[in-house]
Amino acid sequence: MKIGITGQAGFMGWHLNARLALHAKEFTLVPFERNWFEDADALDKFVSNCDVIVHLAALNRHHEPEQIFTVNTHLVKKLIDSLEKCNSKAHVILSSSTQEERDNIYGKSKREGRLLLADWAEKNQATFTGTIIPNVFGPFGKPFYNSVVATFSHQLAHGETPQIEQDANLSLIYVEEWVEEVMSIIRNKVYEPEYRMKARATITVSALLNKLKSYHEQYFLQGFIPLFEDNFELHLFNTYRSFISHEKIFPRNLQLHSDERGAFAEVIRTGSGGQSSYSTTLPGITRGNHFHTRKIERFTVIKGKARISIRKTGTDEVQHFYLDGNEPAYVDMPIWYTHNITNIGDETLYTLFWINEYYNPNDPDTWMEVV
Repeated sequence: MKIGITGQAGFMGWHLNARLALHAKEFTLVPFERNWFEDADALDKFVSNCDVIVHLAALNRHHEPEQIFTVNTHLVKKLIDSLEKCNSKAHVILSSSTQEERDNIYGKSKREGRLLLADWAEKNQATFTGTIIPNVFGPFGKPFYNSVVATFSHQLAHGETPQIEQDANLSLIYVEEWVEEVMSIIRNKVYEPEYRMKARATITVSALLNKLKSYHEQYFLQGFIPLFEDNFELHLFNTYRSFISHEKIFPRNLQLHSDERGAFAEVIRTGSGGQSSYSTTLPGITRGNHFHTRKIERFTVIKGKARISIRKTGTDEVQHFYLDGNEPAYVDMPIWYTHNITNIGDETLYTLFWINEYYNPNDPDTWMEVV
């Protein structure tokens, strides 16, 4: 099935694109560039190549009101023109927002776009799903743009002090939960012009900030993995830590206690259980070359010399961390970053591993990709 995503370089588009790429036997991704909306031939070629089009390209509510409405409706009309010109039979999925229900220009622009596509589908006997979704949060969101979760997380991770302009209830859905529901819509051919996605959590802005502050204090300042009461808290924590500049805090040295018996160092404190293990690695050997989309993982070198390398999937930049067992230290693996560890010394490397959930062969959340 060939799937095209307008706005694939944005926050939600990146996650949908990345997840679909993990299912290459089922889905083929059709590339898209934003400037194709102003190039009729390129847009027509894109539309003609797609079995499914997920329309995400839009301006959000942080732009000038008139610009938001004009641009968002313009993009939908351009897409409709191309669909009609190509006599496309693609299943079109629009991402709208619960802001439709509020008296603001952004909500009005999203509602207008959904109604325009619904009208197109009815007139052309086409397939359309107009999703109305709550506030979306998750890793790699743009602070001061995508969500208050991204803004608060960025500020805390960079030593800034978040401020609450107005306390209110937030209805939230994690970006990966949104992705899973979109994939279900695609697979099950759900055609519905007003498809409402349910929020997975509701929380006040002040309570949200308090949780993020506690994660910052426990994890950033103390290296402690918090206890998560549910998936929402795990998702919130992974979102927060995606904003940490790894090179600024890793590797972190352990406090080594030595006496006549030898040495002792505490590796990790956690409220969330998980699995601990260790490995020995011969000189010149590399382990890993995989990434996780939800798991929290810590590598601790206790003997030998190692290079830990990480790279965010879909990018080329590789970060390297050098650890020596003579000064025991650890590095945590960010989600969606493929990672490996190489023995760069002359003796056997000893590494301790901790991960926050036990290995499940039916749901390993381990995706192979060379750093």
